[in-house]
Amino acid sequence: MSFLLPKLSSKKEVDQAIKSTAEKVLVLRFGRDEDPVCLQLDDILSKTSSDLSKMAAIYLVDVDQTPVYTHYFDISYIPSTVFFFNGQHMKVDYGSPDHTKFVGSFKTKQDFIDLIEVIYRGAMRGKLIVQSPIDPKNIPKYDLLYQDI
Repeated sequence: MSFLLPKLSSKKEVDQAIKSTAEKVLVLRFGRDEDPVCLQLDDILSKTSSDLSKMAAIYLVDVDQTPVYTHYFDISYIPSTVFFFNGQHMKVDYGSPDHTKFVGSFKTKQDFIDLIEVIYRGAMRGKLIVQSPIDPKNIPKYDLLYQDI
C-alpha cells in the first residue's frame, strides 16, 4: 500500500514538508518500501489517510535517501514514525525512554487514529509533548542502543 502515499526522497523535500504543512499533524514514516514491517505500517497509514485528511498529512521517507534526518532522529530501527505540527517536532510519551518517535508498526488502525487526534488536540493547545493514548501492551518494546552516555 506504500504506493498510495506520497514519498519524500531528499532532505530538501522533507524540509519543505516540515515548513509548509500548516494546522495539520505532519506524519513522517522513516523506513524502506520493501521491509515487511514498513509495509504493514504503510497499510495502516494508507487506510487511515483519507479519514485523517483534515488533521494530518502523511508522507513516507526512505532512510537510505535522507541520511541527514536518519542520523538526526537516530533512526536505528525501522519503521520509525516522527510527528510535526506547524514546523515543531511533536514528542509523545509512550512510556518508553524515547519520546521523539514511534518505533515499529501500530497494532490497529484505531491506535494510529487515536494518536493523531491526541497530537492534534495537544498541538492546538500549544503543547509540544503529549501522553500516548495507545494501550502500553500495543507499543513495541525495544532497548536504546546507547544508554547512560
